Amino acid sequence: MLVDDEEPIVRMVKQTLERLGYQVTIRTSSLDALEAFRAGPDKFDLVITDMTMPNMTGVQLAPKLLEIRSDIPIILCTGFSEITDSNKAKALGIREFLMKPIVRDQIARTIRKVLDEGKEK
Repeated sequence: MLVDDEEPIVRMVKQTLERLGYQVTIRTSSLDALEAFRAGPDKFDLVITDMTMPNMTGVQLAPKLLEIRSDIPIILCTGFSEITDSNKAKALGIREFLMKPIVRDQIARTIRKVLDEGKEK
Protein backbone atom coordinates (compact mmCIF):
# COMPACT_ATOMS: atom_id res chain seq x y z
CA MET A 1 0.00 0.00 0.00
CA LEU A 2 1.21 3.47 -0.92
CA VAL A 3 -0.11 6.38 1.17
CA ASP A 4 0.45 10.03 0.26
CA ASP A 5 -1.98 12.93 0.25
CA GLU A 6 -0.48 14.43 -2.92
CA GLU A 7 -2.15 12.86 -5.97
CA PRO A 8 0.70 13.59 -8.46
CA ILE A 9 3.24 11.95 -6.14
CA VAL A 10 1.00 8.90 -5.64
CA ARG A 11 0.60 8.47 -9.41
CA MET A 12 4.33 8.84 -10.08
CA VAL A 13 5.47 6.48 -7.32
CA LYS A 14 2.74 3.95 -8.19
CA GLN A 15 3.94 3.90 -11.80
CA THR A 16 7.55 3.45 -10.67
CA LEU A 17 6.63 0.58 -8.34
CA GLU A 18 4.50 -1.14 -10.99
CA ARG A 19 7.42 -0.93 -13.43
CA LEU A 20 9.48 -2.70 -10.77
CA GLY A 21 6.87 -5.48 -10.76
CA TYR A 22 4.88 -4.63 -7.64
CA GLN A 23 1.10 -4.51 -7.33
CA VAL A 24 0.21 -1.21 -5.68
CA THR A 25 -2.87 -0.14 -3.74
CA ILE A 26 -2.96 3.62 -3.31
CA ARG A 27 -4.62 5.81 -0.71
CA THR A 28 -4.49 9.60 -0.60
CA SER A 29 -5.76 9.77 2.97
CA SER A 30 -4.12 8.22 6.02
CA LEU A 31 -7.60 7.59 7.47
CA ASP A 32 -8.66 5.74 4.29
CA ALA A 33 -5.40 3.80 4.37
CA LEU A 34 -6.02 2.71 7.96
CA GLU A 35 -9.57 1.65 7.10
CA ALA A 36 -8.40 -0.34 4.04
CA PHE A 37 -5.66 -2.00 6.09
CA ARG A 38 -8.06 -2.82 8.90
CA ALA A 39 -10.46 -4.42 6.37
CA GLY A 40 -7.79 -6.71 4.93
CA PRO A 41 -4.42 -6.62 6.68
CA ASP A 42 -3.19 -9.78 4.97
CA LYS A 43 -3.71 -8.23 1.53
CA PHE A 44 -0.58 -6.13 1.99
CA ASP A 45 3.11 -7.07 2.06
CA LEU A 46 4.37 -3.56 2.72
CA VAL A 47 3.19 -0.02 3.51
CA ILE A 48 4.99 3.03 2.14
CA THR A 49 3.65 6.19 3.76
CA ASP A 50 4.33 9.88 3.57
CA MET A 51 5.20 11.63 6.81
CA THR A 52 3.21 14.83 6.50
CA MET A 53 -0.49 14.32 5.79
CA PRO A 54 -3.73 15.89 7.06
CA ASN A 55 -5.64 14.14 9.87
CA MET A 56 -2.92 11.60 10.70
CA THR A 57 0.81 11.74 9.94
CA GLY A 58 2.80 8.74 8.80
CA VAL A 59 4.33 8.56 12.28
CA GLN A 60 0.82 8.37 13.78
CA LEU A 61 -0.37 5.87 11.17
CA ALA A 62 2.52 3.42 11.60
CA PRO A 63 1.75 2.29 15.18
CA LYS A 64 -1.94 1.88 14.31
CA LEU A 65 -1.01 -0.42 11.42
CA LEU A 66 1.41 -2.32 13.65
CA GLU A 67 -1.33 -2.82 16.28
CA ILE A 68 -3.37 -4.58 13.60
CA ARG A 69 -0.47 -6.56 12.15
CA SER A 70 2.82 -6.39 14.02
CA ASP A 71 4.92 -7.83 11.19
CA ILE A 72 3.92 -5.34 8.45
CA PRO A 73 7.02 -3.62 7.06
CA ILE A 74 6.59 0.17 6.92
CA ILE A 75 8.70 2.65 4.96
CA LEU A 76 8.29 6.31 5.91
CA CYS A 77 8.99 8.97 3.26
CA THR A 78 9.38 12.69 3.88
CA GLY A 79 10.66 15.82 2.25
CA PHE A 80 11.32 17.31 5.66
CA SER A 81 13.35 16.23 8.63
CA GLU A 82 10.70 16.00 11.35
CA ILE A 83 12.25 12.64 12.06
CA THR A 84 15.91 13.34 11.75
CA ASP A 85 17.20 9.83 11.24
CA SER A 86 16.29 6.23 10.63
CA ASN A 87 17.02 5.29 14.26
CA LYS A 88 14.11 7.41 15.47
CA ALA A 89 11.87 5.96 12.77
CA LYS A 90 12.89 2.40 13.70
CA ALA A 91 12.12 3.10 17.36
CA LEU A 92 8.52 3.67 16.23
CA GLY A 93 8.44 0.31 14.42
CA ILE A 94 9.12 1.84 11.02
CA ARG A 95 11.59 -0.35 9.12
CA GLU A 96 13.09 2.25 6.81
CA PHE A 97 13.13 6.00 6.32
CA LEU A 98 13.51 7.68 2.91
CA MET A 99 13.94 11.34 2.05
CA LYS A 100 12.01 12.79 -0.87
CA PRO A 101 12.33 13.13 -3.76
CA ILE A 102 11.99 9.40 -4.11
CA VAL A 103 14.58 7.99 -6.49
CA ARG A 104 13.74 4.77 -8.36
CA ASP A 105 16.92 2.85 -7.47
CA GLN A 106 16.79 3.94 -3.84
CA ILE A 107 13.18 2.88 -3.33
CA ALA A 108 13.79 -0.38 -5.19
CA ARG A 109 16.69 -1.27 -2.87
CA THR A 110 14.78 -0.20 0.23
CA ILE A 111 11.69 -2.26 -0.65
CA ARG A 112 13.80 -5.31 -1.41
CA LYS A 113 15.67 -4.88 1.88
CA VAL A 114 12.55 -4.69 4.07
CA LEU A 115 10.81 -7.55 2.25
CA ASP A 116 13.90 -9.75 2.49
CA GLU A 117 14.32 -8.93 6.19
CA GLY A 118 10.74 -10.09 6.75
CA LYS A 119 11.51 -13.47 5.17
CA GLU A 120 14.45 -13.98 7.51
CA LYS A 121 12.29 -13.65 10.62
